[in-house]
Amino acid sequence: MSDPTIQTFCCHHGNGTDVALTIIEDFDPDSYNTVCLFSSALGIFGAIYQVLPRRQFSNSHRWFSFSTERGRKIIVWLAVADLLAAVGVFARSMIWINKKNIMPEVDDDSSVLFCAISSALTQYFYTSTWIWTLCYAIDMRYVLSQKEGHFKYYHFFAWTIPAISTITGLSLLYLPNANCHMALSTRAVVLQILPNYIITYVPMLVVMVVNPILYLKSIRDMRNIISCTSGQFTSRERTIVDAIKVKFGVINLVFYICWMPNLINGFLMWMLWFRLPTESVIVLWHIMDFTNPLQAFFNALVYRRWSSGSEKLVCPWKQYGTSDLQLSGSTSSKSSRGTIREEIYPLLQSSPAKSINEYHGIAKL
Repeated sequence: MSDPTIQTFCCHHGNGTDVALTIIEDFDPDSYNTVCLFSSALGIFGAIYQVLPRRQFSNSHRWFSFSTERGRKIIVWLAVADLLAAVGVFARSMIWINKKNIMPEVDDDSSVLFCAISSALTQYFYTSTWIWTLCYAIDMRYVLSQKEGHFKYYHFFAWTIPAISTITGLSLLYLPNANCHMALSTRAVVLQILPNYIITYVPMLVVMVVNPILYLKSIRDMRNIISCTSGQFTSRERTIVDAIKVKFGVINLVFYICWMPNLINGFLMWMLWFRLPTESVIVLWHIMDFTNPLQAFFNALVYRRWSSGSEKLVCPWKQYGTSDLQLSGSTSSKSSRGTIREEIYPLLQSSPAKSINEYHGIAKL
């Protein structure tokens, strides 16, 4: 999982009296690592599912679709970051299970180095997933405004911001000698440990606050566009808008489920430092080691196209016969107009003419 408290375990503990060391005495690392292995394995499976290529089908009887070729690019990169983070959690947990200890032994520099590097990589890729999640919501606004996506900027921010935040936070924590548990003075704690918490949680909080606002604005714009293009707002149009509300709501809910425990843990660690509820914190750590790696698995469920038969996985190891190719070509030919409409208005797909007239009119709004 990705949490600043766990990252302090990589420091030399020596004879320090840090509160985290007190908690670790009541902590069961075997159960923690077992849960991490299970949840990260599911995360790896979900991320691989998302990355696999697939055929997109436009069906004239489908009312709406939430995943388009443009949004698919962002989803794939989100899945790549999720995959690398889950692999990091899985590998680290396997090694910790074999070593029978999470915290490095006294003067064990190699364990400190491994723990610090693995924590840094995991933190980097999870922060990248948060930025990609934000980029998806931002791009949705561009789509509804009929503007081009800025994928170069998405990549720049999604890979650069995590690098800067991870290097800065963990450098302050570990350098020069990874003795963060020896920081007994208030000034030392504030200067060495607190910045890593702030740097870790700020991107997470930004997504939690900004994404719901962006999706609410997108829903409002969607309603206006549908009303203008159809000239009416009946139960059919309302069904489309309600389904989109559910989709966006589930995307936000998944993010909150995966990362809200981390924020609660950070709040408890700093607000109740001298009277820390040890049992509650340990329970939170187990929740985090379950929900954090599961983000990839949940994303595979919420970002996929919800309409049955609207997409089909293309397995690289499977050979497709002539009949499959002909079927794909026939479907593509019949749905060419639907594909053009999707590019103009990606969240809706080939709605009935009674309800949504020609999608080309949207470009004029």
